[in-house]
Amino acid sequence: MSLLGSIRGPEDVRALPPALLPQLAAEVRERLVSVTARNGGHVGPNLGVVELTIALHRVFESPRDRFVFDVAHQGYVHKLFTGRNGESFDRIRQTGGLSGFLTREEGPHDVFGAGHAGTALSAAVGLANARDRLAEDSHVVAVIGDAALTCGVTMEALNNVATSARRLVIVLNDNEWSIDRNVGAMAEILSRLIVTRPYNDSQRGLKRLLGGSRWGRRVLDFGRTFKREVKDLFTRTSSVFEQYGVRYVGPVDGHDLPSLERYLAFCKEAPGPVILHIRTEKGRGLPAALRNPEKFHGTGAFDPETGDSLASGAPGAPRAWQDVFGSLLVREARADARVVGVTAAMPSGTGLAQLRKELPAQYHDVGIAEEHAALFAAGLAARGLRPVCAIYSTFLQRAYDMVIHDVCLQRLPVTFCMDRAGLSPQDGPTHHGLFDVAYLRCVPNVTLMQPKDEDELADMLHTALGSGAPMFIRYPRGPAAGATVKERPRVLPIGEAEVLREGAEVQVWALGSCVTDARRLAEGVAAATGLRVGVVNARFVKPLDRSLLLRQADAGARLFVTLEDGAVTGGFGSAVLEALSESGRPVPVVRLGWPDRFVGHASDVATLRAAHGLSPEAMLEAVLAALKARG
Repeated sequence: MSLLGSIRGPEDVRALPPALLPQLAAEVRERLVSVTARNGGHVGPNLGVVELTIALHRVFESPRDRFVFDVAHQGYVHKLFTGRNGESFDRIRQTGGLSGFLTREEGPHDVFGAGHAGTALSAAVGLANARDRLAEDSHVVAVIGDAALTCGVTMEALNNVATSARRLVIVLNDNEWSIDRNVGAMAEILSRLIVTRPYNDSQRGLKRLLGGSRWGRRVLDFGRTFKREVKDLFTRTSSVFEQYGVRYVGPVDGHDLPSLERYLAFCKEAPGPVILHIRTEKGRGLPAALRNPEKFHGTGAFDPETGDSLASGAPGAPRAWQDVFGSLLVREARADARVVGVTAAMPSGTGLAQLRKELPAQYHDVGIAEEHAALFAAGLAARGLRPVCAIYSTFLQRAYDMVIHDVCLQRLPVTFCMDRAGLSPQDGPTHHGLFDVAYLRCVPNVTLMQPKDEDELADMLHTALGSGAPMFIRYPRGPAAGATVKERPRVLPIGEAEVLREGAEVQVWALGSCVTDARRLAEGVAAATGLRVGVVNARFVKPLDRSLLLRQADAGARLFVTLEDGAVTGGFGSAVLEALSESGRPVPVVRLGWPDRFVGHASDVATLRAAHGLSPEAMLEAVLAALKARG
């Protein structure tokens, strides 16, 4: 049996002789590559923390000692060491398999779930404070990436560590990357801190020298002041962490197991909060991942020998929505120098990498800082620029206060383009973009729209940039519809829907990518009942085309059906229901969308839709049942 196959829990990792640990690391990497090559996943982050995870489980005792991993996309190795190295790991991120992140539902070793960046330190401070209040003798370890330091919430937690936790170990996993290469002042500070190895060596030497005399011991009494002065000789900057009352140790080679164990053991005995700065290689052990760390941060199935994707579309297949958006934004930015793109560390995922390449002066990456991205865009807009803030729907939740207070309240012309609106099936509930319609519909001054195809996206982006108001455009993950984009976009009348199929007794209103489902549903209802069924491409959630809606109600509609790729509670269907009720038209509405629960992960969208009553057959059955109830 392999070493990894013999690991049933963390105690087995601790029991291994040190000489066998390199073999264990090699077997773990082989397992990671084998599974992610088939299923896709966060390859690079996990390959980079193999030695760190081994060392953590040898020095600490999970679950009595609690590990909190930032984002938790680097938790695969932790899963392997905590009893999850079986068939469920073989199907990780697939239907019936393990989550690609850490989740409390999987057991006691996952003390805190995650999926968004920057949350680990705050959660760890809370866990440590709770431990102290409960008088427990255990340890809390937060594993954060260098990119997490660009998150405002991490800096807020750092400000609170020394006053809220008597003991806390913070491991700073520094690999210079988040998804793209890290940007900003903190990345520069960490680069300068790399020279602190000579500082650490010199400090030990000076202490030995000075400790031998009475004068020297007086110098040592200065303690922290002495440390900062010596460090300044080498780094030209005091450790930003020690300014917050957190002892800084490092940097340490994050792939040197003996050193990692030694330093972690030292940190374990520290009387107060301590940060261990380790340097790792994202994608270590997979040459393709080392050559292209951005791609292998999170990827679909791939050839482990070449790194080539195994999920590339057929020749002539539609481009992905984010790539269509990226090219359209470049076109708009070329035509108007006021147009600038803003991303929160997601240039490729949002399509803004095209703008970075073509018009770098009109491109901004602010790091993993969605709140700042929205406020920064508001500042640009206040001086007459036309910022386009491209943020995944699920991540825009983090900037909700800025959307309300700083953009919409001031009616500033910021355009938010929300990628991944709908399901991100293999990632699961932390990455599904299901709530944006509900959380934006209640905000004054919002215009919210979704295109059915690429050409309509071009019109919506052009309309938004010329509106002089806050505008929101949502679109899903995956391939677009395959429509041809006309040479010159047109300005859409705000709040005007598009009738795609004339009808009378039943009217199906669909939002964006659900238009295709609406056409199919209309055909099925018409065939089953003989009724005249219309289809409307809503285009706008807010303002809703109430005029068309009420005309259809007055023309004899017996039933309205709404389709949306979002939460049904407070969503697009609710807007239709409210409009009919407020106008005194008592026409029933069947709202088809995602139910009021967190949707899990699965291999594909179709599997999740079938599980939640949104398969074509289930939707047809729901509409026919509503018609039967009406008589």
